[in-house]
Amino acid sequence: MARKKTITRDQILKAAYEVVAKEGFSKFTARNIAAKMKCSTQPIYLEFKNMDDLKQALLKEIFDYLSAEVLPKDHTGDKLVDLGFNYIKFAIKEKKLYKALYLEESLDDHSLQKFSFDYFVQLVQQDPEYKDLPEDKLSALYAGFWIIVTGLAALTSANIMKPSDEEIEILLTETVKNLTTNNDKLNQTFSGFKFH
Repeated sequence: MARKKTITRDQILKAAYEVVAKEGFSKFTARNIAAKMKCSTQPIYLEFKNMDDLKQALLKEIFDYLSAEVLPKDHTGDKLVDLGFNYIKFAIKEKKLYKALYLEESLDDHSLQKFSFDYFVQLVQQDPEYKDLPEDKLSALYAGFWIIVTGLAALTSANIMKPSDEEIEILLTETVKNLTTNNDKLNQTFSGFKFH
C-alpha cells in the first residue's frame, strides 16, 4: 500500500512564503523550507519538479495576493495615486517581503517586472483619463511613476523618510499630474528607461 502524503502542496507554499517573507530569496532552498515544516526535503520534490517550479508557484501566489489584497485598495479615487500609495504601504508593512521581491537580485527572471507592468497597464486602461494614451506615453508614464514610487517605498521602508499618509498622497498626486500633462521633456526622459 502506498504511503499517504502528510505534507500538502499548500503547506509547502506556506512554508516557502514564510522563508521568503522573513529571510528573502537568498534563503529560498529546499533545506530551509523543509526545516520550516520540520520534515525532509522529499515532500517538496514529490509536489514540485524542482526548486524553480516551486519558486514560480510561490511567485504566482504572491502576485495573486498583491493584485487581490494589497494594490487595489481605494484611498483617493485616483487609481494611480492609490496604486503608488498601496505599494509604499506594502513596503512599510511587509519590509522583508518587499525587499525580497523588489530590491534583491535573486529572482533571476523578469516575472516581477512583467507582473508590475501588466498590472499598471490594466489599471491605467480602466481609467478614462489614461486609457487612450499612446504606447510611448504609457511606457514613459510607467517608467516615471515606477522610479518615483520605488524610491519613496525604499526610503520609507528603510525608515530613512517617515512621511505621513497625507504627504505620500500629495507627493504621488503631484507626480502623476506632472507625468500625465503634456510635458514632452519628461516623456522623452522616461521613454528611454527600460526595465529588465
